[in-house]
Amino acid sequence: MRAAALLPAACPAVPPTVDPAPAHPAGVHATARLRATHNGRATTVPLLHNDGPFHLRRLRPRGEWARVCVLGAMSAPLGGDRLALDVTAEARARLEVTTAAATIALRGPTADPATYDVRLTVGEDASLRWLPQPLISTRGSTVHQTYRVELAGGSRLLLREEQLLGRTAEPPGHLSTRLTVRRDGRPILDQHTVYGAPTPAWDGPAVLGGHRATGQLLLVDPGLDVPPAAVLLGGPVEGHCVLAPLADGPALLATAVAPTPAQLRRLLDTALARVSGAET
Repeated sequence: MRAAALLPAACPAVPPTVDPAPAHPAGVHATARLRATHNGRATTVPLLHNDGPFHLRRLRPRGEWARVCVLGAMSAPLGGDRLALDVTAEARARLEVTTAAATIALRGPTADPATYDVRLTVGEDASLRWLPQPLISTRGSTVHQTYRVELAGGSRLLLREEQLLGRTAEPPGHLSTRLTVRRDGRPILDQHTVYGAPTPAWDGPAVLGGHRATGQLLLVDPGLDVPPAAVLLGGPVEGHCVLAPLADGPALLATAVAPTPAQLRRLLDTALARVSGAET
């Protein structure tokens, strides 16, 4: 509400002007950007562009690694939101990005799906660790999440993504997630998964087997000691994880399902601990 101006006594009173409440039928459209560069001595973060629900905050560096945390300034993603996060680690930079809390997908004021697009670019001899907290798919929500990763030939990437399908005693919403990774312009991974109704058999024995936490960890590194065959970790109680080399490039992918987020994280950490020769 704008403040009313003071008027002379002879003038009739004029009611204050009230701004109409903004409509929110189409959701929030926002793109946040982060860029890290190496200045010859250390990695700096000259660009932190906040937008919509994304508030980017510098953390204390850890060794040669610059660190940034993504904070949530509002509930997101909601139905109809169009959200994007653009992260670039330029040549020789060392960058780690985390989130302060889990991302909770909610239904929102419209039945339209929400989109959440993460774009990661890693330059020559640069390293990026993308380590967010889980995405929680709640009842009635619909989210399409995409990861688009562009790597230089000599760059390194550690990417972890985790999803929790429904809160306690709650069925999940509809969640689709796609991870596309290109190295030197060549695709090395293109993976698309969909969970929740109306997708058929999404919770069957060939997909989740009754588990509610799922995720993966991708490691790309020119110095990686890649095992010749896939390794199976875990068991029927704590969940299962498969650590497998990718066909093209020095890369490993760990894919896991577990009863709880804590058990999922332990499986992915165990898979990472088995890898040698990588800058992690």
